[in-house]
Amino acid sequence: MKIISGNSNRPLAEAVAAELKMPLCDASVQRFADKEVFVEIYENVRGEDMFAVQSTSYPTNDNLMELLIMLDALRRGSARRITAVMPYFGYARQDRKSGPRTPISAKLVANLLVEAGAGRILTLDLHAGQIQGFFDIPVDNLYAAPLFTQDIKKKYAGKSNLLVVSPDVGGVVRARQLAKRLDVDLAIIDKRRERAGVSEVMNVIGNVEGRHCILVDDIIDSGGSLCNAAQALINSGAEATDAYVTHGVLSGSASEKVQNSVLGELVITDSIIKTDAVRRATKIRQIPLNNLLGKAIRAVADESSVSSLFD
Repeated sequence: MKIISGNSNRPLAEAVAAELKMPLCDASVQRFADKEVFVEIYENVRGEDMFAVQSTSYPTNDNLMELLIMLDALRRGSARRITAVMPYFGYARQDRKSGPRTPISAKLVANLLVEAGAGRILTLDLHAGQIQGFFDIPVDNLYAAPLFTQDIKKKYAGKSNLLVVSPDVGGVVRARQLAKRLDVDLAIIDKRRERAGVSEVMNVIGNVEGRHCILVDDIIDSGGSLCNAAQALINSGAEATDAYVTHGVLSGSASEKVQNSVLGELVITDSIIKTDAVRRATKIRQIPLNNLLGKAIRAVADESSVSSLFD
């Protein structure tokens, strides 16, 4: 077994390799003068079980091309089995036709990954679980819920008024999973999205008065939805609001938006590398994925159960 990394989140790949007590595969992912991607692997991978770690976050297209070319290099190097480890799966929100003459980009990305040489996908909290059906190869979709549960129990030990809140109807299953692990109640926010990047919170379903609300979601991008949801909860009588979100995309001024919102804290994983803006935001905290990913990679390599990690 060997682990190779692209440039999108090398610190995470290094942490995963350290968790597994092995060095990263000796390789380089560079750019030619015209910005074309060039991958060169400096050690033998013939017959190896290879795990290519690469989040396809911003710049999404560059990082996706890096991964595709890395997979191709591994395949042409005669690797026995190739797993694309994608902590953040870019294009996952384009999982269906949103109107006439629009693409299903998540399906296209799935096709590209398989064609490039991936024999298995290992990812985390896919935006839509149905994306697994876009692949004709095995897909292991991990969950951040156990990490969030552990962190919440430690941070709010002894607090009896916790309430898990889904910021929209589409995220109810994810929120219910966390609420069940914490053995607390669940509330839902009904919102209407006017256009991409802009949302209007409509109403809160459930009694939040006097409760410490924990918003849970898979992605925070512009930050508008989450900050509006937090404000709606406070307006409805909530004592305080925090948020646990798996993927901190945090585009544009999202970090500043969170910093200036009524949110007490935003907790994200390190599936996407921190930007300078995220580092400056005192309300944003990252929790590491290296242990979870390391265990999942070891399970795949040993051909043991991955789902048992979440029992």
